[in-house]
Amino acid sequence: MIEITLPDGAVKKVSKGTTPMEVAKSISEGLARNVISAKFNDTVVETVTPLTKDGTLTLYTWNDSEGKKAFWHSTSHVVAQALEELYPGIKLTIGPAIENGFYYDVDFGEHTVSEKDFPTIEKKALEIARGKHDYKMRSVSKADALQYYKDQDNEFKVELIENLEDGTITFCDHSTFTDLCRGGHIPNTGIIKAIKILSVAGAYWRGDENNPQLTRVYGISFPKQKELTEYLELLEEAKKRDHRKLGKELELFTFSKKVGQGLPLWLPKGAALRERLEQFLKKAQKKAGYEMVVTPHIGQKELYVTSGHYAKYGEDSFQPIHTPKEDEEFLLKPMNCPHHCEIYNSTPFSYKDLPKRYAEFGTVYRYEQSGELHGLTRVRGFTQDDAHIFCTTEQLNEEFKNVIDLSLYVLNSLGFDNFTAQVSVRDLDNPEKYIGDVSDWEKAEQAIIDAAEEKGLNYVIESGEAAFYGPKLDFMVKDALGRNWQLGTIQVDYNLPKRFDLTYKGSDNELHRPVMIHRAPFGSMERFVALLLEHTGGNFPLWLIPTQAIVLPVSEKHEKYAEKVLNSLENHEIRALIDKRNETVGKKIREAELQKIPFMLIVGEQEEASGTVSVRKHGGEDLGSLSTDAFSDLVSTEINSTLKSF
Repeated sequence: MIEITLPDGAVKKVSKGTTPMEVAKSISEGLARNVISAKFNDTVVETVTPLTKDGTLTLYTWNDSEGKKAFWHSTSHVVAQALEELYPGIKLTIGPAIENGFYYDVDFGEHTVSEKDFPTIEKKALEIARGKHDYKMRSVSKADALQYYKDQDNEFKVELIENLEDGTITFCDHSTFTDLCRGGHIPNTGIIKAIKILSVAGAYWRGDENNPQLTRVYGISFPKQKELTEYLELLEEAKKRDHRKLGKELELFTFSKKVGQGLPLWLPKGAALRERLEQFLKKAQKKAGYEMVVTPHIGQKELYVTSGHYAKYGEDSFQPIHTPKEDEEFLLKPMNCPHHCEIYNSTPFSYKDLPKRYAEFGTVYRYEQSGELHGLTRVRGFTQDDAHIFCTTEQLNEEFKNVIDLSLYVLNSLGFDNFTAQVSVRDLDNPEKYIGDVSDWEKAEQAIIDAAEEKGLNYVIESGEAAFYGPKLDFMVKDALGRNWQLGTIQVDYNLPKRFDLTYKGSDNELHRPVMIHRAPFGSMERFVALLLEHTGGNFPLWLIPTQAIVLPVSEKHEKYAEKVLNSLENHEIRALIDKRNETVGKKIREAELQKIPFMLIVGEQEEASGTVSVRKHGGEDLGSLSTDAFSDLVSTEINSTLKSF
């Protein structure tokens, strides 16, 4: 007999060789019907894998992220089989599950695949799925695995196998299909009821542009057709909310080939939006004791060698800037923190002076590959709402909690109220990815966990997601479409203070090393605006939106009264404008709706006579006739309900 420990701590004694599915059946038939994947002692296993020793077993259903991962990975095998049958002679490479669905990278050779082929691929894949074929794992020797793919003339799989250890290689079989695979599948193909091919794109083998270009086939699948239908409706809504589309329609930002890829140009409305976001945070930061600093866009190479950023970003960043002086090199700054360390170093501090909190809206530059650029969410130049706190070890807990408060204030003020805190720690299996002493990492990770618990945050711990110089707390926000985004980060760093030899004089008159907290509630202005656009659909909070109201005179003879109304609104600090075009009021309203202006103030003969405005809200709600003072009160009430003081 062996002992199987379940996630709730319950222990089941079962016969050696019992499978996860049999364990599920021993709990309940209902659970067994829904189990599609399992993990044993932190290793993904098949539901039919015999368990031969004591251990911890987690059973997954479609409702679990790990269950979806197994479901989508299993579907990638089915789609790969369909592609092989439809396009003889193709070469398969890899087909992992991703956040939503899966992809398979394929060398199609002489074949081409486009959107018109998607229904045919889907039909063939569903035909295979309906065969209810079991997924069966088997071990293969390295020699046999190499020979199998050499016979298929598939150099991609051969390359993968050559990098594997003999004795660790497994194949997965289903139907007439075989694929190199580590495992993690649903019981059989029949569980897959709906498949949709979403798109195709170019992708270099192993992400290296020096390698052959493949075709990446993206898809998604579900256990019910109804769920696919709902997902496709969500995708349509996401297209409407695409920040690139809305940014153009609302005249917020643009890009220019002459300026360069990944370098956004902020138009007047977008610049005004950014400025309000900056002022909003600066006001809160001032109350929290931050001091604003300004640093240059470049720095000597040695600065980033000292910080470790050159080793991290150097090869993949913009090339060094050479000056007329021999051997003098500058870099576009990839991060603000080295500059802030040097600001701290410019003055001797005692423990009585700490904490020091330096904040800056600093623009940084990283050379992202052109294929990875995406609107404002992935750019080459972006502005971080960066701040660095230098404090004593004793102050660390309180300072970290204060930063959590500031981050929560930002998220709540902008309508991001559905989030999870993620404590991102080291990958203990890959210590070479990080700099600094293990003891410092352990202290920093524990400090973050302690602060998260004391603030009562709903948090999870994610291994391998830490920055190279320290662990962090990330806010994982769910937007209006149910998508997860990382917004805002707080990091504890013992390493940069050492690398820059930062000190302060303690109460014992000895020099001590401060602890450094990195924080950016927005993350970057570009990415934050993009996500806010998609979350709100362009209907920004009233306190933030570029134009809060538009005055629509019924005809030219009412323009003088419209000017009087505008003047009154501006005196009440309401951002408004007048549409004086020689168009019908109906057309002006429709265009104001497209511009997502919150309030339309219609003025005609009746309004002028009574000294009022007819107020129409974005979306069509008629608020009736109001005086400008009453309208101003309405705007103030709505703003105060969403924008609290920090």
